[in-house]
Amino acid sequence: MARRKKGDPVDGWLLVDKPLHVTSTQVVAKARWGLKAQKAGHSGTLDPLATGVVAVALGEATKTVPYVTDALKAYRFTVRWGGRTSTDDLEGEVVETSDLRPTGDEIRAALPRFTGEIEQVPPAYSAIKVDGRRAYDLARAGEAVALKSRPLWVEKLELLDMPDADHAAFELVCGKGGYVRSIARDLGDALGCLGHVTALRRIWSGPFELSDCLSWEELETLRESRDPKARLLPVAAGLHDLQEHRVDADAAARLRQGRDVAATAAGAGDDPRDETAEGADEDAVWASHDGEPVAIGTLRAGRIHPVRVFPARTAPDHS
Repeated sequence: MARRKKGDPVDGWLLVDKPLHVTSTQVVAKARWGLKAQKAGHSGTLDPLATGVVAVALGEATKTVPYVTDALKAYRFTVRWGGRTSTDDLEGEVVETSDLRPTGDEIRAALPRFTGEIEQVPPAYSAIKVDGRRAYDLARAGEAVALKSRPLWVEKLELLDMPDADHAAFELVCGKGGYVRSIARDLGDALGCLGHVTALRRIWSGPFELSDCLSWEELETLRESRDPKARLLPVAAGLHDLQEHRVDADAAARLRQGRDVAATAAGAGDDPRDETAEGADEDAVWASHDGEPVAIGTLRAGRIHPVRVFPARTAPDHS
C-alpha cells in the first residue's frame, strides 16, 4: 500500500516579505506548516541578509516555478564604498580598502557598462557547486574558489540616492542568476574605490509584488487564522509571462492525456502580448479551460504539445 502524503493538497502561490536573518528555506518551511501543505518550493533564493519578495509555490504551482525563476526581478540595494569584503557584503571580513570616493557623475558614467548582456563572476560565498560542493562551503574552509563568469541580462541599473560620500543606493532589474553582491563589487572595482552591499531588498519577482506579500508575523500566525488559504494566488499566476490558449473540454482532456491539440490564443486582443493566434514556433505556452490551467506545452506547427499537465482542479479552495 502506498504511503499517504503528509499534509493537505494545497495548490497556489503564497508571497512572503522575507525579513533579515531568515533563509528562503525557512520561509518555505513556515509557509508549508502554516497551510499544512503536502508540497512546497520557491522561485528564487534570497540571502539571509536580504529582505523582500519570496514567492512560495505550493502543490501544482511547483510546476510553474521555472517560468517565474526565468522572469525579470527587481532589487533596491545600498553599496558602501571604500572596502572589499570576503563575501561582497557587510557580513564578510574586509580584505582591501580604498580612500577614493566616487562622485554622482562618475557613478552614472560607469553604469552603462553594467547594463544589457554582461558577464558576471558570482561571489565566492554563493550556493554554486564546484566539483559537487557548494562554493560557500569551500570558501568557509579556507579553500580558494575560482568561479567562471556567467552571462546576465541587466534590464536597468539606476542610481537612486547618495546619502553621504560613503554610500549609494541603486535599483537593479535583471534576469535569472544575477548576484547583486557581484554588481556592487564590480562597480566598486570599475570606479577604483571598491565596494560591497550593506542592504538589499527584492521589490518584485516576475509577476509578484511586495504589496501582495505577507509579513513574517502574518506568516507565523497563518495556521491559526480563520481562512489560511485566503492569501493564496492561483497556480496560473506563475504563468503570467507565457501566452495563454483557452481550450474546450475535449481539448483539455486530450492535453491531460499527453496528446497535442490545435493552438488557439486567448481571444484576439485579450492579451497585449498576443501578436498572432499561433505565436512563434517552439514557444512555451499554457492552455486553460474554464479559467484553470490544463497544461504547459511547446507550440510547434500551430499545435500545443504538452510538457506538464495539471489535474482538473488546481485553483485554490477558499471554502
